[in-house]
Amino acid sequence: MQADTLFSGSVVQDTVLTAAEAARVASDSAEAPDFAEATGQAVGTVQGYVDAVLAALPALAVAVIVFLALWLVARGVRSLIHRVTPGPIDSPIGIVLGRLATAGLLFLGLLIGLVLIFPGFTITGLVGALGVSGLVLGFAFQDIFQNLLAGVLLLLRQPFQTGDEIVSGDYVGTVESIETRATYIRTYDGRRVIIPNSQIYSDPVQVITAYGMIRSEYDVGIGYGDDIGTAKAIALDVLRGAEGVLGTPEPDVITWDLAGSSVNLRIRWWTDPTRSNVVAVRDRVLKRITEAMAAGAIDLPFPTQVVLFHDQTEETDGDRTRQREGWPAGDDPPRPARLVDRRGDGTPGPPPTPPEGG
Repeated sequence: MQADTLFSGSVVQDTVLTAAEAARVASDSAEAPDFAEATGQAVGTVQGYVDAVLAALPALAVAVIVFLALWLVARGVRSLIHRVTPGPIDSPIGIVLGRLATAGLLFLGLLIGLVLIFPGFTITGLVGALGVSGLVLGFAFQDIFQNLLAGVLLLLRQPFQTGDEIVSGDYVGTVESIETRATYIRTYDGRRVIIPNSQIYSDPVQVITAYGMIRSEYDVGIGYGDDIGTAKAIALDVLRGAEGVLGTPEPDVITWDLAGSSVNLRIRWWTDPTRSNVVAVRDRVLKRITEAMAAGAIDLPFPTQVVLFHDQTEETDGDRTRQREGWPAGDDPPRPARLVDRRGDGTPGPPPTPPEGG
């Protein structure tokens, strides 16, 4: 009986083990088809990509050939633009136009290549895709695009060139270079200023060296007792003999102002417009005019101020029939005022004592 029981337990255990093994085998057999299927799908995908690339190789080769051909054409067009544009072969306008033509041809080659490689690709679809993104980029790079367009217009119209001296806003200096984004100028005190092209194109700009000459002027005051004609002649002689003063247009001297302590003569002359020449000629002219006026006995008065501490209509002022402060000359001058008591009470004092010999 005991033996039967042991035998039956062994049989039950073997049966349980056999069932577990069967379940594991069934599970393994169930997972194996899924892995094999995934592997097959991956291999099929890669094989599809490889087949697509191999099928597109002829079109890719044609696209590369077209792109290289347009690149060579772009180089030739750029060289041609450099030759036909005014100025030297490396002028800024030639460089900018050459770059724009090259970029346009290369972009055209890229579009043709994409159409050849991907038959479903269309330029209309590309434009539609770039519509929204182009609007966003336009807002983001608005200042850059404005400066770029202004730079191209400046290079095309050439209101000034490299080496010209200009005034833009608060800056005065010599133009070093004109680029598509900004214009570089060197100020007279040795600083570099970078001005955006949109500002230069929209704001007023003075081109100092535009006409090859510039007029300088200075006011010289002479005394009211000096002869104006003599002073003008002396100033003109100095201007005509000064080094750097142009003979045409001729220098001139005009009576400009009747100031408080002098008669002002405006002296005007023409020179080369470069800053260094203007400053040097101005120094020579003013130095020689000062010396010539002194040699010709022409007074160069400085402003004076007279402070009067008494009433100019007082009886003690002398001959009252002569013109003086307070009334004009004449035989019937106004009656004299009485002196004011200097003691500070504001009441008139006694009649003044006439001066001796009066």
